[in-house]
Amino acid sequence: MKRLFFIMTLLNLAVADATHAQGDLEIWREFVGTLKQGELPKEKIRPYHESLSEPLLGFLRQMREKAAWEEWEANPEIFRVNQQAHFLISLSFDNQRGSYCFSFIIEGKAWYFQHLEFITIRLDQISSLPASAFPDLPEEKKMWIREEFRVSHLVRLFNLLAQEKGREFAFNWLKDGAGYALAARAWVPFFPSAKAFILYLCWEQSNLLGNKVTLEKLNDDQATVSMRPLYFDLYKATAHLKQQISFEEYRHLFETIWHDRAMSAGWELTIAYEGEEVVFNFKKKR
Repeated sequence: MKRLFFIMTLLNLAVADATHAQGDLEIWREFVGTLKQGELPKEKIRPYHESLSEPLLGFLRQMREKAAWEEWEANPEIFRVNQQAHFLISLSFDNQRGSYCFSFIIEGKAWYFQHLEFITIRLDQISSLPASAFPDLPEEKKMWIREEFRVSHLVRLFNLLAQEKGREFAFNWLKDGAGYALAARAWVPFFPSAKAFILYLCWEQSNLLGNKVTLEKLNDDQATVSMRPLYFDLYKATAHLKQQISFEEYRHLFETIWHDRAMSAGWELTIAYEGEEVVFNFKKKR
């Protein structure tokens, strides 16, 4: 009798899971159908934090404009966690294909869009314990995570200092040129300090921070470095930064730090923006 009760319990759970999965799949299809028709109504959004509503709407708007709908109509992986349903699906966006996680709150037969994320760490794939190895991410996504933490901390500190001491104090406090130039001089001892700075810049931005960097020119008097910093991609792709700092101040913070670094290494710096590229033109100080 106990064995029969156990088997019946397992069967009931399996039926319940299958019913949940079918209902959740219908939610996904309804969500996609709503997007195809137009913008998601604001009353259908319940984000983790209210300030994220507008940025999330903006991201959905961009994805809708560039959607390959046959990809959206595929069956996603579905994960139900209490009153949340998470849909993991592979989509193309800006000529890149990747995995996206769409999260919803479920209340009875009603659903509300909650979050969109392009980083999902598959820790659900840990098979047994004890475990000493954990599912990994591609290196470019780990670099993105590290840079998002670094920049988020930088912006929070800037805002705190600006509120307590004023904007000029905050910008000056976050200058790190002396230490950056010393690191270049100590860690790249094969060249005069000014050249070592340029070469260290390229290595640090590429190998530590994951930026695409090109050293275009380097001699005793001039240097040109072009790169696409994750710093600016982060502002476009994350919701929280837009709520914390204007783009003008965000860019000014970037420029303040780099002008100070260049000056500390004996260079005058001019920064130009060419599409997604940032071009550093260095000229030796006289």
